Amino acid sequence: MKRSLYLAAAAVVLAIGTATYIGAGTSAAPQSTFVLLDGSTKSTADLKGRVTLVNFWATSCVTCVAEMPKVIATYDKYHAKGFDTLAVAMSYDPPSYVVNFAQTRNLPFQVAIDNTGAIAQSWGEVKLTPTTYIVNKRGDIVKRYVGEPDFTELHALIEKLLAEV
Repeated sequence: MKRSLYLAAAAVVLAIGTATYIGAGTSAAPQSTFVLLDGSTKSTADLKGRVTLVNFWATSCVTCVAEMPKVIATYDKYHAKGFDTLAVAMSYDPPSYVVNFAQTRNLPFQVAIDNTGAIAQSWGEVKLTPTTYIVNKRGDIVKRYVGEPDFTELHALIEKLLAEV
């Protein structure tokens, strides 16, 4: 009995410790309205026409903070080619921490705060951070990562999606 509990615990640690692709195929991104740090809003419909990385994160998440330079580099590399990034801070993240993080790290992309948790709920009951979605130009989710993605693989996927008409 103890051994099976240890094995189950080890499996959970491995699942959380490494990025996991969850889901197969494509599905439409849920209709959401994102409130950005400047007070403006962006909707799911606004994502259409660009390949978009939607990253659910928190300032208290060690993996989120560690991966952010790679998220910035990805944005910088592909933004001029039709790629966008939207970072969505979790509801438990104090807004002042999110603003401070975005300003001190000079985040070049838009940042939203999910004040009520409704956005995380509608995007598949996101509870673990980071959780990252790749949305194609048609507004369909094509991949979901829980944990830090393999950025080499992520870049290949972004290039493939950018090439689609």
